[in-house]
Amino acid sequence: MSKSGRPPLEGIRVVDFSRVIAGPMCTQILSDMGAEVIKIENPDGGDDTRKGAGPRAGGESHFFMTYNRGKKSVALDFTKPEGQAVVSKLLETADVMVENFRPGVLKKYGFDYESLHQKHPRLIYLSISAYGQSGPLSDRPGYDPVLQAESGMMSVNGEANGEGLRHAIAIVDTMTAIHSVAAINAALYARTGTGKGQYVDLALYDTALASLGNMGSYYLIGGEQPRRAGNGHFASAPNSSFETKNGKIYMAVANQKLFTDACKALGHPEWATDPRFAQLADRVANKPELTRMMEEVLKTDTKENWAAKLRHLPAGPIRTMKEALDEPEVKRRGMLKTYKHSKAGEVPIIGSNYRFSDTPVDDTRPPPALGEHTDQVLDGLAGLSETEIAVLRDKKIVA
Repeated sequence: MSKSGRPPLEGIRVVDFSRVIAGPMCTQILSDMGAEVIKIENPDGGDDTRKGAGPRAGGESHFFMTYNRGKKSVALDFTKPEGQAVVSKLLETADVMVENFRPGVLKKYGFDYESLHQKHPRLIYLSISAYGQSGPLSDRPGYDPVLQAESGMMSVNGEANGEGLRHAIAIVDTMTAIHSVAAINAALYARTGTGKGQYVDLALYDTALASLGNMGSYYLIGGEQPRRAGNGHFASAPNSSFETKNGKIYMAVANQKLFTDACKALGHPEWATDPRFAQLADRVANKPELTRMMEEVLKTDTKENWAAKLRHLPAGPIRTMKEALDEPEVKRRGMLKTYKHSKAGEVPIIGSNYRFSDTPVDDTRPPPALGEHTDQVLDGLAGLSETEIAVLRDKKIVA
């Protein structure tokens, strides 16, 4: 059977009011899956991340490029009546709307779910906020590290005798984006049976709590705070980073068979029956001694050679960003893309991790320059003439 070759969400149109990470990452994944994503941006500077610090390519922010490939950028001031009229036109043919303003903001312009559902009953409307759409915390702004702090995430991350640490990656935003994609796809599937769209309320706070996983259950069922263990694990050994001749390797040897196999690979099968290490509880109790003995062996060779010797075990070198992204496997998997940006020229970005056998994703389209598709969308989808677009541009409604 031949492949269809069409991305799975081809034919779905998304109007995207989101900014920064969680919403834009969600709509980027939808775009990779074939959806047409129309990104509404403030004509005065666009998405906040366009002004972000750090490396730039041809004046374009690396931060913006990370989360916005494949979208159509429309620079439009929807706070003005003329801009609202354009948005209303776009929503007539939209399947999905995504926004991450503070609760209540879009109601001022008639773009809240209650107002739109009456006109567009098939529209799936997803809101991302810090603490949800209602309740005493709903008006608070939300930033990833604060949510990591408030949810308990930080309390289990860090060295055993140090303070709780946040994850350097915007992990709550990232997980909220992924949950958003799942929610939208579920709502699209539900619509095939009901014929109706619906409202999806996703809170960063809820996502952070859901992501506590077994750490949350550890407290709820056991009544105790899980202990921080740095790169190790408070209830497992050897499960940590270990020194080699030229850097560190991480080993997660979590069960009896793996430990026996690891001992053989390190040239010391007798460790597996040593009373100090024979059972998991023994290894945890004697972790410092086991670590010392393992590192004596591991320091005799490089992390790369140990990775090859231990390839049948859950073990791998701790790499720098350069080492990780220069790894041949990354290229072999097709995870690095080079995009031809309209202003910046060729720009390297990490691509999609989705692999569909029949409906492959399309992660080949570059991130847009601010307002790059304004005329195209206003003409083709909103039905405006060149004269009408020129008038809006004179009034600074579009850019």
